[in-house]
Amino acid sequence: PPMASTPVTPARRAALDVSSAVRDGLRLDVAFGRVARALESRDRAFAHELSFGVGRLRGRLDHLLHARVRGGLERLDPPVLDVLRLGAYQVLYMGSVPRYAAISQSVEQAAEVAGRGAGGLVNAVLRAVASAGDGAELFPAPDRDPVGYLTAWGSHPQWLVERWLAQWSFDDVLALVQGNNRQPPLTLVPLEESPLEAASRLMDEGLDARVVGEGTDCVRLLPGTDPAEALRHVRGLIQDPGANLVSRYADPPEGTKIADLCAAPGGKALLSARRASFIVAADRSEVRMRRLRQNAVRTGTPLGLVVADGRRPPLRAMDVVTLDVPCTGTGTLRRHPDGRWRLRPATLTELVRVQHELIDGAASLVAPGGLLVYST
Repeated sequence: PPMASTPVTPARRAALDVSSAVRDGLRLDVAFGRVARALESRDRAFAHELSFGVGRLRGRLDHLLHARVRGGLERLDPPVLDVLRLGAYQVLYMGSVPRYAAISQSVEQAAEVAGRGAGGLVNAVLRAVASAGDGAELFPAPDRDPVGYLTAWGSHPQWLVERWLAQWSFDDVLALVQGNNRQPPLTLVPLEESPLEAASRLMDEGLDARVVGEGTDCVRLLPGTDPAEALRHVRGLIQDPGANLVSRYADPPEGTKIADLCAAPGGKALLSARRASFIVAADRSEVRMRRLRQNAVRTGTPLGLVVADGRRPPLRAMDVVTLDVPCTGTGTLRRHPDGRWRLRPATLTELVRVQHELIDGAASLVAPGGLLVYST
């Protein structure tokens, strides 16, 4: 008799749900936040590594899968392709996952979403991928086809690779691609104590933590650390060092009135609030502003919250105006790997127009002698 199938684990179900939501147009971080909130800590960490890993290496995975699927990936139903990408990532890049478990769970998922025939296809393809591996001989040679190499092995869109190679050397673009494909560090900014004190407190609680330095107030946490657990011990924010440097650079004078016109998710506003007499945080996304309000309540930070378009701000005469404008995100692809697949060449021109309109709107608010801080 056939062996009884093993139920698909909650973490793998969540990762497939995230893939589906991203395919429908949701940003990866938003999709993951919605899908994974009910998971146990260990399942959440597994689903995060899997979802974001596939986001980073989708181009490489598709190159390897394409060679094993007769007729190419275009003929597959999108949910089956999602299962193949998730399975291939587990087989090739999650060393903690036994190969048989990755394949059998993927077969079960494919059968659930598209029938037993799809399960058989996934079984054959993933076994072939596991056998072939991801050696250099399976990709275009970088010396003969640098665009092909950086697109396939480097897992970036061809148009973006070509744009970068027109500006920089192959070695520089390779370093950029490699950087984008590394798992980003998790960093915390303490609100009530120094980075050294926060790191010491976290270490006392059994959480590995190191001071980042480099002009930031950030503390780096060990990969896989549950950020909620760290925030239980240290009142603070999860914020990247780059974003923290913008907050440090702005350095608003004590007692000033501040307007943050593109505030969500709110890290810069929450840090600036420590020095301001009053701060208004605005963003045109009500959903993102609700998240900002949750962070303000959690940290006990008083903020004036306004859902408003920064191009036409309902304010006047502010001492400091900060404007972290929406951008292509090509400087944050390590943190937001799905951005590379959403971006289109036409987006660049459109965002330049929006940024011009935003800075015009922001400049109109600055009181005489005030400060406008523009970042992107």
